Amino acid sequence: MRRLLALRAGGKLTAGHVGVAADALAVSERTVWRWLAAAENDETAASDPGARTRAGARFTITPEVRGLLVLWKGNVRAVHRELVLRAARQSPPADAPSLTTLHRAIRRDLTPGERAGLAGGEGAARKHDVFLARPRGWRNQVWETDHVQAPVLVDVDGRARRPWITWFTDCATNAITGVAVTPGDPSRESVLAALRSAVLREEPYGPFGGLPEKVRVDRGKDFLSRTVTAAFDLLDVTVEDLPAYTPHLKGTVEGLNRAVESMFLAALPGYARQPRPGKRASRPKDEVLLGFEDFTARLLTWTSWWNTEHRPAPLRGRSPLEAWQDDPSPLRDVPATDLWTFTLEDAGTRTLTTRGVRFRKRDYVGPWMTGQVGIQVRVRFMPHHDHRIEVYHGATGRYLGPADLADQATDEQLRAVRRARAARARRLKKDLEASQRERYAAVNQPEAPRRLGALTTAQAEAGLAQATGTDLSDLALRDLIPPAAPPAGWRTPASLAVLATPGLPAPVPSGCDCASVQPGLDGRTAHPTTDEDGDAS
Repeated sequence: MRRLLALRAGGKLTAGHVGVAADALAVSERTVWRWLAAAENDETAASDPGARTRAGARFTITPEVRGLLVLWKGNVRAVHRELVLRAARQSPPADAPSLTTLHRAIRRDLTPGERAGLAGGEGAARKHDVFLARPRGWRNQVWETDHVQAPVLVDVDGRARRPWITWFTDCATNAITGVAVTPGDPSRESVLAALRSAVLREEPYGPFGGLPEKVRVDRGKDFLSRTVTAAFDLLDVTVEDLPAYTPHLKGTVEGLNRAVESMFLAALPGYARQPRPGKRASRPKDEVLLGFEDFTARLLTWTSWWNTEHRPAPLRGRSPLEAWQDDPSPLRDVPATDLWTFTLEDAGTRTLTTRGVRFRKRDYVGPWMTGQVGIQVRVRFMPHHDHRIEVYHGATGRYLGPADLADQATDEQLRAVRRARAARARRLKKDLEASQRERYAAVNQPEAPRRLGALTTAQAEAGLAQATGTDLSDLALRDLIPPAAPPAGWRTPASLAVLATPGLPAPVPSGCDCASVQPGLDGRTAHPTTDEDGDAS
């Protein structure tokens, strides 16, 4: 380095000399030029090129920098601007790291998972973690269940809706043991319907099924409801409630949720996530949506293909059906009648009367009730199925039969009620949006927000009176109890005299002798006067 300095001082230093020195020192030519510049100002830098002039000079990631990375969502340039501003505000001003130094420190001191987590949160950091794979186990050892909303618009009673799919999967064979489709939001009824189709092994549900030893669920209220929990207890199935926001702990069903979209739902008409031209995503006006029945049929067909023909990678060339049949583990079956009983919600005992069974303030009747009036029965029902209940004997538990809702409304009446409810909901939503829509004036300098929309005093008073309902005279029923006729000496307008009832006695004002009340010269009531001695005049 001293020889290069001597050549530079004599004006004989060339790029070739710097290149030879860079090759000898295994550094870049730019680094050699930087060392020469530092050696001209510092003698120690000439004797030990590349050495730092003070201890601890290397910039490291501090908690302050980590907090700024979180604040700016991993934007390193924004963090650098913030560090420069903070260093300039100090007294005396401090040196801020360069952008290159900051990038180098982030790559050196933070792992890829930490960088992703500081920018995108725990979910982004989890993508850089390593997870252990559970052993495959045997069939019906562990099931997993979940709801997933299909990203496909389906025609449901003339309205476009996105149905929900509820299914159970076997972790050992990747088989879909049971599935249920709901046009609207899923509930505990969806879980029970999928559970029945998963446990039964007779047609059209078989050959997959039987009772599992354990079922993994997330913290959904539908899976942990009293009805579903009681059904699992009666079936002797352990429920493993996983912690919140841990989809990796039930990877079998989560993988199925991703696979059904990319392998089946993306090709259906009405797919909601299809890339579309233009700035705003919109469906073509001539797009014909599938009906709910057609969508369900296609989904069940795809489910059968998944179980019988698809060969997932974890099964090493086998289909779920082949993996299921190759497993010699014994199966626990439940009769269909018992399973139906176990998956119904218990409503307690009732007395059978001549009007049938009273349940939720409505009467349910059935043909088997003839001659049974007076016995105690136990009511069980499927959640949200209000048209029918299942009735059992209160003492023996013997199944008596179904009971249907008496005086059930027709389909036309139901549609009329739904239309009326929808119209009321739209009106209420419109009123709420109008009350919450507030506009403010635009500003180009710091000032307090100023609402727009001027009102006169009369408009404000009318609005307050309508909102608070303080004008009770508008609510009075004048024709219900007509007012009594005023005293004869009172001057009454003709409009009020017609509304008064002549036969009723007039109320006498407190502390007033009506006999002494005489009309004045101007038609007004003349009140009695007293002289200085207190006598009336």
